[in-house]
Amino acid sequence: MIRFKAGLARMIGRLSRLTGRGGGTTLPGRVLLKLDPGAISKLGSELEHGSTLISATNGKTTTAAMLASILTANGRHPVHNRAGSNMTWGVATALLEQRGDEGLFEVDEAWLPETAARLGPRAILLGNLFRDQLDRYGETEALADAWVKLAKSRAGSTDFILNADDPLVADIGRYSGNRTTYFGIEDEDAALSETQHAHDAKQCRVCGQPLDFERAFVGHLGHYSCPSCGMKRPTPEVFATEIELKGMSGVEATVASPEGSARLKLPLPGLYNLYNALGAIATARALGVPVAASVSALAGMQAVFGRVERIHVEETELSILLIKNPAGASEVIHTLALEPGKLDLWIALNDGIADGRDVSWIWDADFEVLAGHVNSIICTGTRGTEMALRLKYGGWDTDRITVVDGIGKGLSEAIGRKPGKLFAMPTYTALLELRKLLAKQGEAERYWEG
Repeated sequence: MIRFKAGLARMIGRLSRLTGRGGGTTLPGRVLLKLDPGAISKLGSELEHGSTLISATNGKTTTAAMLASILTANGRHPVHNRAGSNMTWGVATALLEQRGDEGLFEVDEAWLPETAARLGPRAILLGNLFRDQLDRYGETEALADAWVKLAKSRAGSTDFILNADDPLVADIGRYSGNRTTYFGIEDEDAALSETQHAHDAKQCRVCGQPLDFERAFVGHLGHYSCPSCGMKRPTPEVFATEIELKGMSGVEATVASPEGSARLKLPLPGLYNLYNALGAIATARALGVPVAASVSALAGMQAVFGRVERIHVEETELSILLIKNPAGASEVIHTLALEPGKLDLWIALNDGIADGRDVSWIWDADFEVLAGHVNSIICTGTRGTEMALRLKYGGWDTDRITVVDGIGKGLSEAIGRKPGKLFAMPTYTALLELRKLLAKQGEAERYWEG
């Protein structure tokens, strides 16, 4: 019976694409789950080598793409929700439309427990928890509590790969059993000179007292301990040292593990992408891929949808860098600050449901860092005026800021100025609008329908 229902859902998805109505990454899965609510469990059980789930506030799409590249380079054939639809219907669509012998799914933070219950994964990678869309998710502590319950339910049955540098995530190791691996950064020279505004984990999860941070790398990710109860950051098995940040061109680091070290040359920028890579490498190791093989595979890693994606529009190289919360935006800002010369920027701030209605997070991102480093700025999106106000109070030259109503008009204005390079910083729904516009103009592939 599941085969008949799967065939029907698959056919509806194909018809949707042919008629140009979209929904290709979600509609087949939605239909299938309506026809058979247990479809994910049934199709997942057919994967010979089980499934791996990846979740985080920031970086889960890129991390999943990195792990997919590693597995593919090593002769594996994962079923992967590559388009980024990361709720149950996106997972169902991938299971429905792809063939492989293992599953690799990025999963929305709030949907992780339910998805894990349906798939019974062999491995779960938890990358980070940052403040994001408080109107939808609530505080990070609530998500951490849900993940703890998941760890307790899967302890002994699932490999957990945890970010040692995130106190909220590392604490889950107290409950996840002896099949737990940690990853992190050990290079103190890569630490921030001071704590960022986007510092979301301040209290010890054991006793509730304030944490001491010896150093921080990204937001609250760093080396910490509790002076009250003695809790401290766990020692990672997979870690990065000798880090070299090379602006938008990438990052290099030595990746160490119990099996030895290898030099990683990642063509994606920033410490945030290094964390993504470490998580992917540690997870691949748990799945039987040596660290050296993973490092080699990541040397050719390509940017994924909207995550440092580069597209040529007329005579301009457009680099798209998704921003959606204080920590992620701050990392993009600090990476751009390493670029030589003055920058031309296009910033699109939307307040759709998928962005989060509350856009006050922009006041916690480190926009001040770029104040003297810009040539021109276009602010657009449904809350473009508020973005411009934020920049004004961040010390940016208001004579360089132009507010344009509408994503398309804003892009035309920016491209019309003929900058050699344009850095686009859209929120999530603005990214979708931008990408759809570029595809319509023939500048980019129709990612969501591929």
